[in-house]
Amino acid sequence: MTAPISLEERSVGGQRVFTARNGGELLGWVVVDSTVHGTARGGLRLVPDLELDEVRDAARAMTFKYGLLGLPQGGAKAGVRGDPEASLETRRARLLEFGRVIAPLLRARRYVPDADMGTRGDDMRWLMTNLGLPVRHREWRDVRSGEHTARTVVGAAEAALAHAGLEWKDARVAVEGFGAVGRSFALYAVERGARVIAISTSRGAVHDALGLDVRDLASRAQQLGSGIVDAVPGAQRWPRAALLALEVELLVPCARRHSVHSGNVASVAARVVCPGANDPLSPEAEQTLVGRESVCVPDFVSNSGGVLGGTMVFAGVAPATITHTLEQGTARFVAELLAESDRSGRSPRELAESLARERGAAVAQAVHRPSLGGRLRELGLDAHRRGWLPPSLVGALSRRYFEQRIPTLADTASDTVS
Repeated sequence: MTAPISLEERSVGGQRVFTARNGGELLGWVVVDSTVHGTARGGLRLVPDLELDEVRDAARAMTFKYGLLGLPQGGAKAGVRGDPEASLETRRARLLEFGRVIAPLLRARRYVPDADMGTRGDDMRWLMTNLGLPVRHREWRDVRSGEHTARTVVGAAEAALAHAGLEWKDARVAVEGFGAVGRSFALYAVERGARVIAISTSRGAVHDALGLDVRDLASRAQQLGSGIVDAVPGAQRWPRAALLALEVELLVPCARRHSVHSGNVASVAARVVCPGANDPLSPEAEQTLVGRESVCVPDFVSNSGGVLGGTMVFAGVAPATITHTLEQGTARFVAELLAESDRSGRSPRELAESLARERGAAVAQAVHRPSLGGRLRELGLDAHRRGWLPPSLVGALSRRYFEQRIPTLADTASDTVS
């Protein structure tokens, strides 16, 4: 007899961990780090070698992102073991297999999925529809999550480079992970005058001291995927870990958890590290880099664009406004964060986490005790989800709200929830 599907729930370190199995096969996990009105939200990733610690750390990062931005969401993450470069049919079959196991969480909205590594927004819409779950008109329409994330990485990197006394034209850049975020960031960086001299994928790294043709690589990567590193004429081919040791001004890790760790951090030579991935630096590695006066932007600050950009797309905000808000707002906050770190002696991460907790607590309190304005906003959002209001109207009305999502170190609870 075939063993049935199962969803096991347990508490681990204050998080709710749901383990999904199909018979004897482990499919993946959902980790809920925090909730607002019983609901948590975060990306659903598809990677072949997923481990629980990766999902747990990413769920905590989602709590920090939502808190920092003052968005009324609990933080969660989910992951499925599978091949992100398989055919669309194979990928979606794997997602549906996982989705059938976690359907009770989805149906009760204890967990709401979004695009992540190896998935897109339209995958989430397809998944929910094929599980027979309700999908409202405006939900999961955004397919540019990686581009939005790259925009805040750009803003953070610009401020971090300036803090180190550098400009884009001075910057040699290494991008670890040439996926949706890494490709977009590399394109934006060369537009600003930087020189991207190395990229990596799961298959290895390529390096050209004169600079890689990023536009060509980004275009061909759409078809070649991780195999793009096998198709770069004139570049040196290296093991992927070698990229981290390059003498560059800016290292942008956009790959996996703890790619920089205590065992290799001594070889990292970058003056500025600005993550596009979740938790690419182990805590020990980040402390080491900060201790030797490298500029390290906390990952949940620099890569928050996927969350905020997707929310702005949902609200019908104009693309140019989204780009400006993500880039310029993040640059302003990171400049302030790094200056306060120098002044106070507290690390950028310590400062950012403290602010995220404060803003998150203020939002949670406002959700549980909503003002009249808050109630009206929720009614308007529900009407918008159902397609009853024109996006242009919602985008115009929400402009001030989104301007306030980018934090400052002087924020108060009233600033956050107004």
